[in-house]
Amino acid sequence: MDIMTIIGFSGGIAALIMSVMTSGGTLGGIWDTPSFIFVVGGSFMAMCISFPMKQTLGIFKIMGRVFKIPNYNEKTLVQNMVSLSEKARREGILALEEGLEDLDDEFMKTGLRLVVDGTDGNVIRGILENEMGQVEARHFGWIGILNAWAGLAPGYGMMGTVIGLIGMLNNLEDKSSLGPNMAVALVTTLYGSLIANMFMTPMSNKLQFHNSQEIVVKEMVIEGVLSIQAGDNPRILAMKLLTYLDPISRKAIESEVLKD
Repeated sequence: MDIMTIIGFSGGIAALIMSVMTSGGTLGGIWDTPSFIFVVGGSFMAMCISFPMKQTLGIFKIMGRVFKIPNYNEKTLVQNMVSLSEKARREGILALEEGLEDLDDEFMKTGLRLVVDGTDGNVIRGILENEMGQVEARHFGWIGILNAWAGLAPGYGMMGTVIGLIGMLNNLEDKSSLGPNMAVALVTTLYGSLIANMFMTPMSNKLQFHNSQEIVVKEMVIEGVLSIQAGDNPRILAMKLLTYLDPISRKAIESEVLKD
């Protein structure tokens, strides 16, 4: 569970509530059901126009990922590839086929299968980089949907405000209702801004961060697979792979994988 996501959402809502209460307002004053339905429902319907049903409905599952901390097992991958490199140098490339199915990382497994099959290094790189590119494209497809919602919500907030102002101007003879009607009209602008800036844009940023982490790991795997295919010394392979790790993770396994 990503505690920072929970803290961020909770803190943002708390800041909103404190701002309203300390400014002399009430929570009831910023709640209007028709406005909420129009901004959330209307912007989501615009999403239905913009994207296929599978993507539009699937975005809610993707949004749930911001509450999880992905574990790409970088340290384990480095240790496994160093061990496989030692085995390949000692017993030959074909020896890698044994135990290949026990590997957890499908991306690395694909690369090593190609190595065992005797595939040329350039071909291996091309296949793995293409797969990595497709993974990133899918990620940015979902991120794009969140960004689209973030762009649509404020527009619906402004439309709701205009609708409210039209209703208010049609009843100017009732002076006592001008203030409350103006407040309700402005609430829709608030909802649109909240959806964009408290929810959709931050979630999009978090998913982009997750994507960048995963791509770095896949680049590391490609480097390791090609080093094994080229018959590099396991120590050299380890030094290459360690450059992809953050200083703390690197220090934790450096002595193990760089042993003489």
